[in-house]
Amino acid sequence: MIDRYARKEFAALFDLHAQYHRWLKVELAVLDAQAAAGIVPADEAEQLRANAGFDLQRILEIEAVVRHDVVAFTQAVAEQAGPSARWLHYGLTSSDVVDTAWGLVLVEATDVLLAGIDRLRSILARRAWEERQTPVIGRTHGIHAEPTSFGLKLALFYAELGRDRERLVRAREAVAVGKIAGAVGTYGELAPEIERTALTALGLRPETVPTQIVQRDRHAEWLFALAILGATLEKMALEVRSMQRTEVRELEEPFASGQKGSSAMPHKRNPVVAERICGLSRLLRSYSLAGLEDIALWHERDISHSSVERVALPDAALLADFMLHDAAWLIEGMKIDRAQMERNIWRSGGLVFSQRVLLALVAAGLSREASYAIVQRHAMRAWQEGGDFRQSLHEDPDVLAHLSPAALDKVFDVHGYLRYAEEILNRAGIPGEVS
Repeated sequence: MIDRYARKEFAALFDLHAQYHRWLKVELAVLDAQAAAGIVPADEAEQLRANAGFDLQRILEIEAVVRHDVVAFTQAVAEQAGPSARWLHYGLTSSDVVDTAWGLVLVEATDVLLAGIDRLRSILARRAWEERQTPVIGRTHGIHAEPTSFGLKLALFYAELGRDRERLVRAREAVAVGKIAGAVGTYGELAPEIERTALTALGLRPETVPTQIVQRDRHAEWLFALAILGATLEKMALEVRSMQRTEVRELEEPFASGQKGSSAMPHKRNPVVAERICGLSRLLRSYSLAGLEDIALWHERDISHSSVERVALPDAALLADFMLHDAAWLIEGMKIDRAQMERNIWRSGGLVFSQRVLLALVAAGLSREASYAIVQRHAMRAWQEGGDFRQSLHEDPDVLAHLSPAALDKVFDVHGYLRYAEEILNRAGIPGEVS
């Protein structure tokens, strides 16, 4: 596990003690189902449930000898439970316990991640509404295009995270399964009714067609959902990094009192958290490939997937959780320099309004080809010589023959680009004031 990037309460879901607790929970759910079906005597089932427990250190001691974790677990529980332990693990194979327990923890972890997405979306919604009329230059290919609303940038992330949430909900459904179907999935020792009863008590569904294991396309889907979520968080962080560059300086991630940006350069204020999100997204994506590799196993199963997912599944969950908290901190606390955003819009002397000038000339009766030639002539001059695009147009009789100075100035109103911002926010599900 990646302890450095784990919140303690979330990481505890994946520690050994929690793992063995889930295994015991599965064992006892099957025991109860067997007792209800009359397979296990009721009094012995009651005794086993009352006495069942484990000592983690004892499990590890046994495992060092038997080199099989489930055997070590059942032996340690049996030592505490006494004679009734003969019904422990009755009719089960190891994967009945392990894979069903995976279903339990992945559902629980997913619910935590969904809550993290909701928190981040709430922050984005509030800030998007606040900044809906904040003009900022839009960039395509990294080059100034036309003004947009900074609130729309945030609304885009809000909407994309909504789709990430939907994917994760579907992935939660995919992994919310277990299997109590025996050595090759044929219910050779226990009937499907025992499985249905036990899994219902655990809040899971039976695998549709089991083998010895739950099929790993389910876990691959879950890992892919997290990978896409990570890519969205990277997209957000990358935007902050780009807009924090010295030459741009429109945004800045929080910088704490006493924080140091460089061991050599005291002036440095680096977007280190945004960079960390981008870096960790690469690692998170790598686990989706591991999930794909785990799908194809020999026949009814082999064990090549087991070692992979013991790392990949917990680490992916811990990374996603950590990145969500980083992203929430980043968006909540980022500094917005609205004055610098406006200065950057006019940095090119008004060139970014070129399309609106073109359309105004066309609407005034000039052909598109002639309009384009006039606007491009002035634009290239301003680009190459650093002049004022708007002023240059005001001095051109070909332009003034079709547009009055007042009409020309109206074209350069930056807020004309923001008139539908609230409508777009509403479409993204951010209506009205956001608390």
